[in-house]
Amino acid sequence: MRLPLALTVGLLLAAALLLVWRPAAAQPAHVPAQQVEVNHASEAQLDGIRGLGPATTRRILAARAERPFADWRDLVDRVKGVGALLAARLSQEGLTVQGQPFQAPPAASAPR
Repeated sequence: MRLPLALTVGLLLAAALLLVWRPAAAQPAHVPAQQVEVNHASEAQLDGIRGLGPATTRRILAARAERPFADWRDLVDRVKGVGALLAARLSQEGLTVQGQPFQAPPAASAPR
């Protein structure tokens, strides 16, 4: 009689856990609060972009003082420390160049 009682209690506990336990709701994708144009942004606005630290902000401002960025490629080429991966992340956070988000270059096909 003990085994069926233990089995019944175990099944009831498992059922109760299934009713209570729910997987965490999917987190909504991060949506930037606003678009920030790199050619017009203040230092404070650039500092507000998640993933952009003060040193990189200063490098962006120094390069922009020479001449505005023509496109993302220009920004990546002229600002030390900004590569395609960081550019993609900054774009996801709302940074634009000439009003455009970053478009990753097409992946090179494998040699045959």
